[in-house]
Amino acid sequence: MKYIAAAALTALSVTIAAGSVAAAADEAKGKRVFNSCRACHSVAAGVSKIGPSLNGIFGRTAGSWKKKNDKLFPYSSAMKKAGKGEKPLVWTAETLKKYIAAPKKFVPGNRMPFPGLKNEKKLDNLIAYLKKATK
Repeated sequence: MKYIAAAALTALSVTIAAGSVAAAADEAKGKRVFNSCRACHSVAAGVSKIGPSLNGIFGRTAGSWKKKNDKLFPYSSAMKKAGKGEKPLVWTAETLKKYIAAPKKFVPGNRMPFPGLKNEKKLDNLIAYLKKATK
């Protein structure tokens, strides 16, 4: 009985370790996906490019990021409007995924020129990377 329990615990440990490696692989793939976003966005705190910094994006209200000088990033009126009202858009894994998949459809009138990322696995990998890289 002891041997069966030990074997079961070993198998469980290997499964957990394999799951951690798979999660890390997804983040690594997501980092590669993010390379196409780097021209316009940074994951560093306070660093904006053509687009706002994505640092701290999860839980942030759309259209609310401020630069280091405490000035609001120059968002489109559509993005500012999305972050206001009775149900403001808050960036979560789900809302970011929908936005990145079809930016013009999800927030009509926004200025992001990206046409969208349709590949579900790449979207999942990108979100996994952003969750870690934007903390």
